[in-house]
Amino acid sequence: MTSTYQMPPEWAEQEWIWIGFPAAADLWLEDLEPAQEQVAAFANAIAESGQQVRLVVRDGASEAAARALCHPSVLLERHAYGDIWLRDTGPLVLLDRNGQRAARRFRFNGWGDKYVLEHDTEVAASLVGAGGLADLGQADWVLEGGAVDGDGTGLVVTTEQCLLNANRNPHLTREQIADRLGRDLGFDRVLWLGNGLLGDHTDGHVDNLARFVGPDHVAIPVAVEEDDPNAATYDDAATRAEAFGLKVSRIPSPGLMGEDDDVEPASYMNFVIANKVVVVPVYGSPQDEAAVIAIADLFPGRDIVGLMADAVLTGGGSFHCCSQHVPAAC
Repeated sequence: MTSTYQMPPEWAEQEWIWIGFPAAADLWLEDLEPAQEQVAAFANAIAESGQQVRLVVRDGASEAAARALCHPSVLLERHAYGDIWLRDTGPLVLLDRNGQRAARRFRFNGWGDKYVLEHDTEVAASLVGAGGLADLGQADWVLEGGAVDGDGTGLVVTTEQCLLNANRNPHLTREQIADRLGRDLGFDRVLWLGNGLLGDHTDGHVDNLARFVGPDHVAIPVAVEEDDPNAATYDDAATRAEAFGLKVSRIPSPGLMGEDDDVEPASYMNFVIANKVVVVPVYGSPQDEAAVIAIADLFPGRDIVGLMADAVLTGGGSFHCCSQHVPAAC
């Protein structure tokens, strides 16, 4: 069963984008201020392109820090939230066949009960209310926005590691999950990839592994260095996508980031597509420049901005993870 509402592709026209601002000193420790600076730079890059940015802050201190760092056009919205990962804790905003907009919320269990933080289960409803969005209600299963990516044709890509994980929906089969992707998000075809990146606390979110850049066209990393811990994972994903009939563009991977026993899930795939710019996270890797150029080739109508995200990465994600876009109603 397919919903009358569908999640449009990220490159569709957006009315605004929400971005979560780091605020919790007990979570970010010495990385709090550097992460705030990097998230503010991300918000500024989109705001300066002319698109509305709503930066989500949670108290007076974080609001003051954000205002000192951000472009004057960045709007500050105060909400209660645990951490900044609005791609996963926020709503997914859909369009119906007439271009009318509505928000779908999902159950959230702290990425399989690993990081259960106060207010993370409440922020989606808070954002829906602040945005004046029609609310389709909360679906009856666990799903994070970073676990799915669509190309606008009814096709969604995800990973078995995440959506079939026993810590999310152990009572649902693969077929039942595919049915719910249709019922709640309007997808009628599913490309199942295998595992996600090593060290990814989300259990393999696809927005670190494979991103649609056009209909039937997906970008997937490729290992450049011999010590890249995800080389086999990237190649397996590309093989599955090609077998599915998709065009695959390979983007250089940043390679091994962090220590061997504490690998960080650094990925250029965590880029954000906005109306006029694509913001690519970079990490101080020798591959940064080549990756930004390769992604620029995929978006000839948009400016490409590479911004440091190494401090944001210490929190477990990057720019796509901490943002949630809202498509424009037709």
